[in-house]
Amino acid sequence: MNRRELVKAGVMVGAAGLVGPRVLAEGDAPMATTKHGLVRGYWSRIAGAPGTYAGKVAAFKGIPYGMDTRLTRFAAPKEPVRWTEPKSCVEWAARAPQTVGARPEYESAKAREAAEARPGYHLPADEGPQSEDCLHVNVWTPGLRGHKKRPVMFYIHGGAFANGTANAALYDGTRLARRGDVVVVTVNHRLNSFGYGYFAELLPGMGFEDSGNAGQLDLVLALRWVRENIAEFGGDAERVMIFGQSGGGAKCATLMAQPPAKGLFHRVLSMSGQQVVGVQPGHATARAQVLLKKLGLDAAKPEVAAKGLRSATMEAIQQATHGAGYFGPVKDGRSLPVDPFEPTDPQQSVDVPMVLGNTHDETRVLIGGGNPALFDLTWETLPAALEKGAPFLKSPTVSLPVDQVIAKYREWNPGYSASDVFFAVTTDSRSWRGEVIEADQRARDVKAQPRTWVYQLNWKSGVDGGKWGAPHTLDIPLAFDNCGASPGMVGNSPADQARAQKMADIVSPMYIAFARTGNPNVKELPEWPAFSLEKRATMILDLPPRVEDDPRGRERRYLGQVPYVQPGS
Repeated sequence: MNRRELVKAGVMVGAAGLVGPRVLAEGDAPMATTKHGLVRGYWSRIAGAPGTYAGKVAAFKGIPYGMDTRLTRFAAPKEPVRWTEPKSCVEWAARAPQTVGARPEYESAKAREAAEARPGYHLPADEGPQSEDCLHVNVWTPGLRGHKKRPVMFYIHGGAFANGTANAALYDGTRLARRGDVVVVTVNHRLNSFGYGYFAELLPGMGFEDSGNAGQLDLVLALRWVRENIAEFGGDAERVMIFGQSGGGAKCATLMAQPPAKGLFHRVLSMSGQQVVGVQPGHATARAQVLLKKLGLDAAKPEVAAKGLRSATMEAIQQATHGAGYFGPVKDGRSLPVDPFEPTDPQQSVDVPMVLGNTHDETRVLIGGGNPALFDLTWETLPAALEKGAPFLKSPTVSLPVDQVIAKYREWNPGYSASDVFFAVTTDSRSWRGEVIEADQRARDVKAQPRTWVYQLNWKSGVDGGKWGAPHTLDIPLAFDNCGASPGMVGNSPADQARAQKMADIVSPMYIAFARTGNPNVKELPEWPAFSLEKRATMILDLPPRVEDDPRGRERRYLGQVPYVQPGS
């Protein structure tokens, strides 16, 4: 991209002067030498920002860390082939194939603009074409090379294990890198059946031994890329924090139990994403069998089926994946030999500092985002809604009667409406339980306990007059300090933006401090004790922030009567 093209590509995002990572044409483009060849990036700066954000950031989008996975389909990834000419890394590269029908596609700038303009809580639109050639990292750094070694913040996107990408304005690392003097890395990797379809037992000896965790092994390869290359980008390979939201947090938890990942990261921060156990091989095999059948392949003819899997089009596999069931990391006895947090925390990671966080109102977006009627429930319609929407109140051995659950929550929260009770019950029983289990496991280990902290985001989004509360995903723009790029998440009015920025000015420094030191305590917060079973100290992220011992303790004890079942396992 030449100087004229850089100027033409310059953009500002969000409220005037507040965020605006923009492409700059001044000076020569930043160049970095990676193990596989030279990469050319661009300069990014916060428009009109003083003090904290002064100065430009070197940005690189779409650096290959692995070869086209079309060539390693359903197998462990391989390093990319070296290139000889400088590779231009100034635009989003391809994202992984998505699950058909799971989220909208935006095929034009006009469609993306329409998505951003629509009312209601929403994330910025994903960008980039879909392709199996999806193993790329994006890097933002305040300075290349030199003697300074900055902490590395390695972000893994959400979307469960099925969808999503790092290619969005929400994850632009310009502000975070400049604010914290850190190196920000975001990553794309294989998803759904491409990353987690388990064919090892159906097609033994056919080269699919690692198929159930190919997506996780992509992340391992990306972390190895960081270890081998990040010094060139001004980063410290011995201070790598992995953090992720929702499915990204679950991927972090899984990496904590994977021997190939040991030593590649040094702090973990999980945002509304837990993975207590892996998928059992029998269940994973049954789903793979469904996928084979939908592709017209027969496991009884392994050589033919293997050839068919490798030769099928990406689109055919996407169609077959739709409706075949859940695809997630498999306890395969190889790269995931144990469950991440059951029955104990992963022993290989007990000395790795960890922060676990959840939002107060996870399901207002997770469930309510696709069903507006849930915001208008009555006490008469609430029981049926919970019977359908709260399956985690039941197990083969213990079940909590819906009428009793409603009575308990009304007693504890007399000001709640019927919809408030629905979202509280579904948040506590579905989204929060996994965090409770992981934090408890860490607290029981004498090595892990003093290195574990828990937060709860109570700060409410300004979108739709506060209707969404503190929903799933709300901590992302606060952590990345990208409120202006996320009006559909935090609110678009000047008052909403100013209020959100106050919250980001608390949350983002905490994330940065944890990456730098392995301790999340900062001057913007009151003293934050490590989590223990005796007090269950939890940082309540709000304006102002505060520490509470065992928030939602009654709910924890009550819902804890029902054995927890990891979704999809």
